[in-house]
Amino acid sequence: MSEVAGELARVRRAFEQPTLTLLHQRQAPVVIAVFRSAFGRDNKPIPTARLHAQVEDHLAQLRLAGETELPAGSGRDICQRWMRGQWLVRALDDAGQEVYTLTSHAQQALELVKTLSRDRATLSEHRIATILNTVRRFNSEANPDRSARVAILNAEIARLGAERDRLVDGAEMDAPSEDYMLEGFTELQLLISALPSDFARVEERFAEIRAGILASFRSEDRPAGEVIDAYLARADSLMTATPEGRAFEGAFALLRDDAMVAQLRDDLGALLDHPVSDGLLADGDRAELRGTVRLIRDGLDRVLSQRSRVTSTLKDYIVAHDAVRDRELEQTLRQIESEVMGWMATTGPRASVDLPLLPARVDVEHFRERFHDPADDVAPTRLVDTPASVDAPPSLATVLAQGGPSISVLRQRLDEALASLDPAASLGEVFESLEPALRRPVEIFGLLHLAADRELPAETVLERYRALRPDGSQRTFAVPRVPLDDPDLTARTEEPR
Repeated sequence: MSEVAGELARVRRAFEQPTLTLLHQRQAPVVIAVFRSAFGRDNKPIPTARLHAQVEDHLAQLRLAGETELPAGSGRDICQRWMRGQWLVRALDDAGQEVYTLTSHAQQALELVKTLSRDRATLSEHRIATILNTVRRFNSEANPDRSARVAILNAEIARLGAERDRLVDGAEMDAPSEDYMLEGFTELQLLISALPSDFARVEERFAEIRAGILASFRSEDRPAGEVIDAYLARADSLMTATPEGRAFEGAFALLRDDAMVAQLRDDLGALLDHPVSDGLLADGDRAELRGTVRLIRDGLDRVLSQRSRVTSTLKDYIVAHDAVRDRELEQTLRQIESEVMGWMATTGPRASVDLPLLPARVDVEHFRERFHDPADDVAPTRLVDTPASVDAPPSLATVLAQGGPSISVLRQRLDEALASLDPAASLGEVFESLEPALRRPVEIFGLLHLAADRELPAETVLERYRALRPDGSQRTFAVPRVPLDDPDLTARTEEPR
């Protein structure tokens, strides 16, 4: 086969994929518009009846707008055709309700159209810098030469250290141009927009595994243990041998790191709060970028839910499968086969025997009965009357003193301490400055909760908290120190110039 013939075969196989069959048909703009209006960016599952009504409503609006190339039929018939085209998939959600979701092929088509509808990115300084940084980081992680890798890291450390020192010393910050910011936002949107289809691809792989497991169980052509071993092997290979599985495992490992997720959220917030971002991004683009973490978490949840459904299928079969009954049935069939073989040995080929289709009824003349026993209806022993307690009920102040931390009051005190002219250096100093009623041991947990909510880092050194219990006794607790400012930055800004 010549080179061009082989290339033509590969192109034809690509055109047979559901993504290109969707884009290649005459009604593709209408179908893409309906998908984007109904499912949005997050590909949220939609109940079947609701999607049928939405499809009919969207097509009616397009018909009023003068569009003629529209799919024919009811919303249900159109969704059925889209399912046969592998653009929609119908499944059960966690509540047992039938829902529609877009397949990875349909999401790829939507992202391709969305990319083409944006302004095309051109060659720019930002793109070249991104390529250089990616190649540099890739080389630093994959270079087999130890000295070369150390040299790359040393150069990067020196560059970052010099830039940090320059900023701490008060040097002027170079503001990026609008073209640079626009190019960066465009590349970021392109990277994020590919995530939903990637997650859907992994989810579809697990759905295929589940369908194969159910088919194997129903056919009973293989032992259950062999089916389970095959599932475990396929699940392992899906996570290690396929690009989708490796990507999912990498994303799942990253999102298990709470610090990295918080850093991603903070970085996106800082970029969107940039002074020039309002003029470069539409409200929809800003909302999409802000929902990046939620988008990734939703994709992971759907994949994990699909994997849990596969595991649940195996569990239900193992729990409901009665091995004793199967053995009894097998023994009965073997006994019948033995009797048939013995009967065939003593009869001719045209012999017959009359067998009833159903077993005869068993007539039982007497059933076992149980008569009333008066001893079963003996009343319980009466309770001993005890005198009412003469102690007075506790007061409201006593009940509140035994309760949880005073979060609202602690938040106000922490804000006042941070906004004062002489702010506290650590969370322990804030606790020491509180009145005795707010220095209970439980209030320490309240302050630590507020510090975690503000993402204040804790140090390894310990700090003493002297707490006062409601009965007047004191107790000292050793808690990791939580600083309230950057001592390095404060020290550099206070140096004489």
